[in-house]
Amino acid sequence: MSLVIDMITIDTADPRRLADFWTKALGTDVQEDFGEFLMLAPTAEGGPRLGIQRVDDPTPGKNRLHFDVHVADRAAEVARLVGLGATEVAEHTVPGLSWTVLADPDGNQFCVGQEG
Repeated sequence: MSLVIDMITIDTADPRRLADFWTKALGTDVQEDFGEFLMLAPTAEGGPRLGIQRVDDPTPGKNRLHFDVHVADRAAEVARLVGLGATEVAEHTVPGLSWTVLADPDGNQFCVGQEG
């Protein structure tokens, strides 16, 4: 038996606010709305669904798991995501890859990378 990642879930105090950011960032929609748990539809490119659930006590500090997305024009995508409410945290470069660390409106960090 093999495992397949079907959904990744983010804990938050305000699921609708965070769903608004991620649906715009990913270009998708809310597929299911269970009130305190929202499930976003997979993107056109596929991949796992994103779940956003309300919790009373979000984990403090840096998240231990984060998303990495790759794009052809990192600067343009970072500017778009900052315009949606993300915050730029850091930039990194290694031979053949550059990435920007961003945080969503709840402070969950994710990386936008570009090869080259």
